[in-house]
Formats: sequence, structure tokens, C-alpha cells
Amino acid sequence: MLEPKTGENFAVVDLGNLENLDQFKFEAPKLQVDGKIFLKDLLQLTGAELSFNKLPVGKSVPFYHKHQQNEEIYIFIKGKGEFQIDGEIFPVQEGSIVRVDPAGERCWRNCGDTDLYCVVIQTRSGSYQGATIQDGVGVKKQVTWSQD
Repeated sequence: MLEPKTGENFAVVDLGNLENLDQFKFEAPKLQVDGKIFLKDLLQLTGAELSFNKLPVGKSVPFYHKHQQNEEIYIFIKGKGEFQIDGEIFPVQEGSIVRVDPAGERCWRNCGDTDLYCVVIQTRSGSYQGATIQDGVGVKKQVTWSQD
């Protein structure tokens, strides 16, 4: 069982090497997916869900799915595969980023010769107000490891 390190303003967890993601299993009624871990609870996330995913060579997500309120962002970090949304199929690989509206029927598969890895971010569609640069606030404080 993973034990996150937490503080007043943070939570951190170490999943280890990507190759070892298959130690994690997502279970739902009549479904078990190896190589998938959700991080919302571990990291005490309050505005998004985050998962890491490993799909072995020749495997596919065994079902289509869609959401009621949440859009998903898939960030492919290693391997090659195909993604399907509403019947449209396109290639994905390291560096591919896919956003899917809640109603989009989605599925993906590994058609490469190595494991396919991606990070999935799930957030309420239409909830983001503003821009990153507007939300960030500088702190006038010397970085403790800085030698400047």
C-alpha cells in the first residue's frame, strides 16, 4: 500500500518506475484493469482526478466509456498506439496529448512493440476560470538551494 507524505500544503507519493505500474490494479464491478492507479485520494486532490496507466503490447482498453460531467486529457509518455473517439481513430505516441469532451465515446489500444504509458487528467468540463499566469503569485523569498 502506498503511503503518501503529507504536510499542511502538500501531498507526495512515489509510484516507482513506469515499468512497474502493473503492480497497481483498478477494480470495479465485473472489471479489473492491471497497470492503472488513480491518485485523487492518495494526493488529496480537490479539483481533478489523475491516473497513471500502463497498457501492454497488443492490449486494448476492453470497453468504450464516456463521462457525465468530466472532460479527460490523455498525455502519452511512452510507446505507440491508437485512440478512438466517436468512431474516429488516430495514432498516439510519446508526446501525444488528447482532450475528450465528456460525451465523447473513447477507447485506446497499444499497437506498438513496447508497453504504452499515459497520464490521464480528469476535470469538470467548463470549470476552469482564468489563466495560469493570472492565478500564480510570486513569493519574495530566496530559494533555499539557490547559490545566487
